[in-house]
Amino acid sequence: MNDYRITDGATGEAFLCHSDENLLAAMRRSGKGPIKTGCFGGGCGVCKVRISDGRYHVFKKMSRAHISPEEEEQSIVLACCVKPLSNITLIKA
Repeated sequence: MNDYRITDGATGEAFLCHSDENLLAAMRRSGKGPIKTGCFGGGCGVCKVRISDGRYHVFKKMSRAHISPEEEEQSIVLACCVKPLSNITLIKA
């Protein structure tokens, strides 16, 4: 298991996320990042972020009510539905 550095592009605050952990869970665990709550199921849209740098894997279907195909192409995702594949920089969308 790898740990990746996740940086909030708005504040510069950083925290670690395990490779088997979704971004929202890491934010909640660390108490850092722009979002600390949500449904954790991909349906509420509270954890919508834009990944400006880094690689990630969408492991859970995201609600199209909150993330359009066009947004997903622009790296706008739900933090509860993605796991890091590298260090990531993100901002709240």
